[in-house]
Amino acid sequence: MSLKVKIHEAMKSAMREKQKARLSTIRLMLADINRVEVDERTELPDDRILVILDKMQKQRRDSISQYEQAGRDDLAAVESYELGVISDFLPEPLSEEALVVIIDNAISEVGATSMGDMGKVMALVKPQAQGRANMSEISKAVKSRLG
Repeated sequence: MSLKVKIHEAMKSAMREKQKARLSTIRLMLADINRVEVDERTELPDDRILVILDKMQKQRRDSISQYEQAGRDDLAAVESYELGVISDFLPEPLSEEALVVIIDNAISEVGATSMGDMGKVMALVKPQAQGRANMSEISKAVKSRLG
């Protein structure tokens, strides 16, 4: 079953169970996916949908930190809930050890020796970690390995 079908099924389930907040978040996810599909006039594969969901997750994290800094815990709670719903559709997060293995393999495959090779390393790591790890954390880990 494709990821988009799973999201549609979750939407139907949320409708039946009258889960308004969950339904609203799922509709936001589908709206973003459909927007990209209409713009590109194509059916998106699961890996592209993961990129969209990962971007939505990053937006929620940023919003949460901004709301918390402003003392708006009520809005931060809404964003946290949405983050949890989006996370339900993403693959299992990578462990620290698995992430280190992926980064080390990419560095050795590219033959990276300096920060100038970071783009090449990230190009190999990103598809393997998309939706499973925070890209800014991966970037920091790659910088520490190369620096």
